Amino acid sequence: MEQFTEARVTFYHPIIFWLGLTSVVIGTGMHIPIFLDAASMNYMMANMPMTKTMLAGMALIIAGTIATAYGLYPRKIVAGRMSTADAVSYTIHAMDDAPLSREHWKLLLALTFALIIDVMKPATLGFVMPGMAIEYGLSKHEVAILPFFALIGTAVGSVVWGLLGDAIGRRASLLLAAVMFIGTSICGAMPTFAWNVFMCIMMGLSAGGLLPVTFTLLAETIPRKQRGGLSVLIGGIGAVGGYIAASGFAALLEPHFGWRVMWFLGLPTGLIVIALNRYIPESPRFLAQCGRVTEAMHVLQRFGASVTAREAAYSHNTQAHVLFVKSDITRLFKPPFTVLTFGLTGAGLAWGLVNFGFLLWLPANLQTLGLSTTASDTLLAQSALFAFPPVIFVAWMYHVWGTKRTLALFAGLLAITLLLFSTFSNAGLSEKWLPPLVTALLISSSGLIAMLFPYAAEVVPNGLRGTGSGLIAGSSKAGGVLALSVAMTSALPGIALSALIVAIPTALSALLVQLHGIETRNMRLEDIELEMRAKKKDVSDPVN
Repeated sequence: MEQFTEARVTFYHPIIFWLGLTSVVIGTGMHIPIFLDAASMNYMMANMPMTKTMLAGMALIIAGTIATAYGLYPRKIVAGRMSTADAVSYTIHAMDDAPLSREHWKLLLALTFALIIDVMKPATLGFVMPGMAIEYGLSKHEVAILPFFALIGTAVGSVVWGLLGDAIGRRASLLLAAVMFIGTSICGAMPTFAWNVFMCIMMGLSAGGLLPVTFTLLAETIPRKQRGGLSVLIGGIGAVGGYIAASGFAALLEPHFGWRVMWFLGLPTGLIVIALNRYIPESPRFLAQCGRVTEAMHVLQRFGASVTAREAAYSHNTQAHVLFVKSDITRLFKPPFTVLTFGLTGAGLAWGLVNFGFLLWLPANLQTLGLSTTASDTLLAQSALFAFPPVIFVAWMYHVWGTKRTLALFAGLLAITLLLFSTFSNAGLSEKWLPPLVTALLISSSGLIAMLFPYAAEVVPNGLRGTGSGLIAGSSKAGGVLALSVAMTSALPGIALSALIVAIPTALSALLVQLHGIETRNMRLEDIELEMRAKKKDVSDPVN
């Protein structure tokens, strides 16, 4: 067997990629002096004209983004092809059984940072909206248009980038999202609210792409024994870290530079993600699927996996069928994935309704129950503090007790908590029951979302993994879009009715996951797919 001395995956058109990135950075940088010139006006730029410099910068950003996309796009003819059976034998199972190495930890740190950036952008909305409302003279309902369209952007971006992850690669998609992150940071210099909304949609498209690609890459590179627990833990750290980053930067920068500076953070954070690309390899499963076996071997050797031992757990034909699955989103709604797809998308939708709906309505609903604004805010803050430590326990349960059972359990706990809210509210909710109920709500919802994306990345087969992860991620944002659309109409339902409405899809998703999910703990990804297809009693025929 050939010994592979290089341990990297290069860009397909490196010169074009770096020229395109330079163009995006320059175009973004051309807006910064214009922003700084507004210091004498407290950095308020409302209704200022679009200058020629700004228009030229936007042209450079568009051209540069197209160039980087081309630089990342794979060549149609790939050297170093190997037969399908050999590709499976030499690459797939070895990655699952490799020891957790220093290279794995570098990858984990790099992807954790990407997740923090993904979470930070939606969290930033809450910190820019007050200043934006003042500068543009908007009411609360008018300024709510911004997060509404931002969530639409992230929902669409999750699906689009999931499809891209299966088409051009996980690493390439992540880097392209980072490039768009940089370019859309010029939102901080946009003179009108309409331009801000448009750029926020584009920013959402890029931010929405980081999450599904990250969890797909984690599932395909982390050894099977540590895959579940580490993925859930990183998801929890990313969620907490993103909010801490958004609130910290807001406290540090907004008093001096106003709300607009929060958007410009996309420039340095996007560059950091691109700089970390040296620690982010392409998935060996994706490389082998495309016939780029030499590159797959490079990645395997880099992560300490053996590339000389031949795995013979299954016949070559069966292995080939497991590995090569046609990338088609409609496959997720056909047997054997149909019911589980509805269960996972239902869980994502339910979480979005809880996070952007029930929790959004909760402060107002608590005040209608007789709590003051201060008492309501204090209750929610204390409950959030108590809810944080159990997230670590969730990762332990997912890793030790079981993936399917833990996910179904927390979805069920969320449904039960919502039903208790509805029942006690109808009977007259006393203050002594509020703290434990709110804490239980936050624990169950945060636990559900921490497990949902890692689990989706495990049960969806290779060739569809990015697409499936993107669909589930998009469903969680779609729940937020639905909740915000109700909030924008001021038609806020009471606490009893809203809890009951959200509890129904949550309970249904818990039931579907429990009945039709697959236990993935310590299993190879290809073995998970075989078990999924065994439900259809069709192990011999390829999924295409």
